[in-house]
Amino acid sequence: MLYVVIIFLGLSVLLYVILGGADFGAGIVEMFTSSSKRDQLRSTTYKTIGPIWEANHMWLIITIVILFVGFPPIYTLLSVHLHIPLALMLIGIIGRGTAFVFRHYDAYQDEMQKVYNLIFVYSSFVTPFFLGLLFGATVGGQIDPEAVGFYEAYIHPWFNFFSVSVGIFTIAICGFLASVFLVGEAKRPADKQGMVRKAKGFILFTVLSGGLVFGASVVDEVPLVGLLLRESITIGILVLASIAMGLLWINLGKSNKAFPRLLGGFVVVSILSAFGYHYFPDIVITKSGDNLSVFNSAATGKPITTLAWALLIGSVFILPSLYYLLYSFQKDKSFSKE
Repeated sequence: MLYVVIIFLGLSVLLYVILGGADFGAGIVEMFTSSSKRDQLRSTTYKTIGPIWEANHMWLIITIVILFVGFPPIYTLLSVHLHIPLALMLIGIIGRGTAFVFRHYDAYQDEMQKVYNLIFVYSSFVTPFFLGLLFGATVGGQIDPEAVGFYEAYIHPWFNFFSVSVGIFTIAICGFLASVFLVGEAKRPADKQGMVRKAKGFILFTVLSGGLVFGASVVDEVPLVGLLLRESITIGILVLASIAMGLLWINLGKSNKAFPRLLGGFVVVSILSAFGYHYFPDIVITKSGDNLSVFNSAATGKPITTLAWALLIGSVFILPSLYYLLYSFQKDKSFSKE
């Protein structure tokens, strides 16, 4: 049953990055949209992310519950040593969700709309940045369970070049996902061309920020590049992701909008799978080398069995409902209709 829990943990993280990434990316794309076209983009954003803007946090909640119940040592270590970026990420989630609701459903359209717009856009940057920063801190090897000073225990594990570079890369991934998805929502040729340019810009940003992650790992002496080059499976996955990125560049803006979206999703899944395979089974890389993995940190006995059954039974109800929710929102969407 432990492997059932591990699979659900991996899928929850993957789905949150993809669905949440497209959600956060909408705000990132909005920042790079001219003021004359932002109303059109917002209208499409409401309809496009409407079914997932709240539902995608379900995957984050599932991830937290799995760690809390199934892997208590990991949950404890992360919540203690990374409580500052965790709190900032949660503030971003709350601020963004609140701004999204008020700027769309507020009964009075007044000057406060500008405030809501600013909160929405900047929270869309802050949240994925700290989410990526948390990933970087988790595997960066700077968490010291024996640290006694405030800076060494609660700041240095995440305030470093490698973690920050992963945060920037996560912003790029979110903008990439949203821009690729929104290309298919544009109806007028001029709007579609504009979204294609944005999507290609985010493709370049993703590639450059990915290179930054590798460079930062060398500077901060995170054993990433050398180990990756020794793993043929990881190299193969990254090569496939690169090929998909090239095909995506060629097919952006063409009549078949489903194919670019599939390619975009495949790229992100491939990147996450490559790094997941590289670090598995470790979840937290510590400074002392006593890494916490899904095996040495798993709860024993009934907690894991009960959690596994709860996840299996819950998925029977949740997944069909989520599919219907997404399907029902696929009607009558447009970005700048004729």
